[in-house]
Amino acid sequence: MPQINGRPDYDLAKALTKVSPQAQAKAKSTATDFEAMFLNQMFSQMTSGLKGEGPYGDTPGTGVWRSMLTEQYSKTFAKAGGVGISNEVYRTLILQQAGRAS
Repeated sequence: MPQINGRPDYDLAKALTKVSPQAQAKAKSTATDFEAMFLNQMFSQMTSGLKGEGPYGDTPGTGVWRSMLTEQYSKTFAKAGGVGISNEVYRTLILQQAGRAS
């Protein structure tokens, strides 16, 4: 029985029988990418007020470095399970695809 955020999901279990494994993998990847994008925006907002603090000072390169760092953090967080957004997005995508298959 598939679980979404710790609870059994009977609707998802039924929908998964109607969706191909390839489509399931694509939906999972899309959901993870969406969560990574969301987290990247969140992390960017968290660090937007930082200027010259830290060992890198206040240079143009600092902003680029911080941007790449937050992007990598967001991808790593999302692949490790994130905050649960990707699970809900995945569920929604699978239910929509199963509805079209019916």
